[in-house]
Amino acid sequence: MNLTTPYMGLLLHSPLVASASPLTSELPKLLALQDAGAGAVVLPSLFAEQLEAQARRDEALSGAGAHNSPEAASYLPAPARHQLQAVQYIDLVRDASRQLAIPVIASLNGASVGSWVNYARQLEDAGAAALELNMYFVAADLSLDGRAVEQRYLDIVAAVRQRVRIPLAVKLSPYFSAPGHFAIELAGAGADALVLFNRFYQPDIDTVRLKIRKQLELSHPSEMRLPLLWIAILHGRINASLAASTGVHSADDVVQYLLAGADVVMTTSALLEHGVGHMRTLVDGLKQWLAQRDMDDLTRMRGLLAQGNCARPEEYQRANYIDILQGYQSTPAHNGQMPPVRHI
Repeated sequence: MNLTTPYMGLLLHSPLVASASPLTSELPKLLALQDAGAGAVVLPSLFAEQLEAQARRDEALSGAGAHNSPEAASYLPAPARHQLQAVQYIDLVRDASRQLAIPVIASLNGASVGSWVNYARQLEDAGAAALELNMYFVAADLSLDGRAVEQRYLDIVAAVRQRVRIPLAVKLSPYFSAPGHFAIELAGAGADALVLFNRFYQPDIDTVRLKIRKQLELSHPSEMRLPLLWIAILHGRINASLAASTGVHSADDVVQYLLAGADVVMTTSALLEHGVGHMRTLVDGLKQWLAQRDMDDLTRMRGLLAQGNCARPEEYQRANYIDILQGYQSTPAHNGQMPPVRHI
């Protein structure tokens, strides 16, 4: 069974990719993911914003009273914590790239164009096979219009593309008015792949303590539908690889994304919930699906149900929305119980 998959110029032996999570932050677990069949691994994001904020705090502490005596400077710790964090991350990239036979993709979230470029070059020098730009940006500034937000993304991609040679993937959010057009622009700016979609961790409110509650919730397969839609629309129409992200828990989820046209399928929540060994379950399930249909490689299935290959392309658009609404038949409640869920 041949699961070989091209992804932004890299050749992976499997379309299953372990995306950024605590499981990809340690070398032993990275090796275990490789043994379980992962075609590539994405390391957790290096958040330049946190490093730069820590640098400013360190500088403020070191400056306080530094000139009170000639000996004051000798009391300062070295190296600073922010420098140590960056060094540790770069060391992980270097060690993983040397010891793993599969591509190691570094992930970066910058605070400014300068920080994106600076750290991108360091990660390339450390041996990363590719770089994922984790565009985690919430446009909370009400003075920013939609085009200004898009231009911020495009400027970052173009700047990094000019300074590094390794492939670039952009982890994109779904919150754009015209994701398809913007995807084409990102590819034109230098993105070799798009990861659809970035899953923002949104706040919750504790109504008892009257505080913002920080809570990580794992994804659910129902969240696949939005990225599935856009992957199906973009397949074959954009000069960049497509990586599916969000909601992947079973082999059936993997198959759906590949049928829609994804080049690779990324998973995080399922691995956190079930452990590294679940990667093997997903890979074996994909092989079984192919074998049952006498398919010996992925080329026969990938994009089979993309919009461009559908007999009714409108099923991915408004016509399907109307059909679903018109096809729904409500079931009256019985004995005070809610009606059963109807699958259409």
